[in-house]
Amino acid sequence: MPRERKLPRIAWRDLHGIVLLDKPEGLSSNEALQSVRRLFRAAKGGHTGALDPMATGLLPLCFGEATKLAGNLLGASKAYRAECRLGVTTTTADREGEPLLHRPVPALDDAAVEAALAPLRGRIVQVPPVYSALKQSGERLYVKARRGEAVEAPPREIEVHRLELLSRTADTLVFEVECGSGTYVRSLAVDLGEALGCGAHLTALRRLWVEPFREPRMVTLAQLEQAAGQGDEALLAWLLPVAAGLSDWPKLQLDEAQSQAIARGQPIVVAGGAGRRAAFASDGGLLALLELDADGRSRILRGFNLPPP
Repeated sequence: MPRERKLPRIAWRDLHGIVLLDKPEGLSSNEALQSVRRLFRAAKGGHTGALDPMATGLLPLCFGEATKLAGNLLGASKAYRAECRLGVTTTTADREGEPLLHRPVPALDDAAVEAALAPLRGRIVQVPPVYSALKQSGERLYVKARRGEAVEAPPREIEVHRLELLSRTADTLVFEVECGSGTYVRSLAVDLGEALGCGAHLTALRRLWVEPFREPRMVTLAQLEQAAGQGDEALLAWLLPVAAGLSDWPKLQLDEAQSQAIARGQPIVVAGGAGRRAAFASDGGLLALLELDADGRSRILRGFNLPPP
C-alpha cells in the first residue's frame, strides 16, 4: 500500500499589512482569507466583513498588526453593483435558494422603478435575510434556518447613501448602492421586488469599494499565486502597509519625546482640537490610534507594535 505523502509544513511568519483581494465567486470569505494567508505564510490574518460565496469583489484582508483595523473597516461605508431578477422570491433571497413564489412582472418604466427605489434611500429600517451570519442566542441564523427552524431576523436601522438604477430588462434590474455598515443588498432586492408588486431575488453581487479604499487596486487569487511562484518580492508587492487602512484618519506626527510617552502608554497633550488621530512616531512608523479631548489630552484607542520602517 503506497505511503501517504505529507504536505510540507508552512513556515508561518510575522507579516503586517493589507491585501485588497478581488474575491472570486464560489469561495466563502474565510476560504479566500485562508488561501491568501497560506500564500503569504502570514501567522495571523482576518477579513473585514464577509461576502457571500456568490458575491465577488473587494475583500480587504488584514495580516498581523493590521488585524487591529478590521473593526474599523467592518464598520465602514461600502459600495456594490447588484443584479436582481423580478417575479421570483427564494428562501435565501438570492439565486442559491429554493424558489418560494412566482408572480407575474408588471410592465415597468423608469418612473415606476424610481418610485420603488426612493423609499429605500436614506435612513431606513431593514429586515436582514434569515440566511445570514447574524447571531441569535449565540448561533448564526443561517445554521438555524438550515436545520429547518423558524427564524425571524430582527429589523434594524441602516443607512443607504445612494441607490441608483443602471439598467433593466423585462425581468431584471441592475443597480448600484452605497451604504453604511450592516446593510444587506439581498434584502434591498427583496424590498424592491415587493414595492414593484412581483417579488425579486439577487442574482449577482459585486463589492466595488470599502472606505477608505474608494479606488482599490484589487488582486485576484490567480495573480497572487503567479506572484508567489515568482518569489517573495513579487508577492509582497501586493501587500499594503498597515497605515493604508487609516488614510481617512487625520494624521498626527509625534516628536521623539511624544513617541516615547505613547509607547509607554502615557498620555500627551497636543494642539489641534479634539477628535481621533492616527499617530506616527518620530521615525515615521504608525504608533497608535488616539482620541484627543477638548484640551488636546490623548487617550490611546489602539497601539501598534510594528517593525521600524
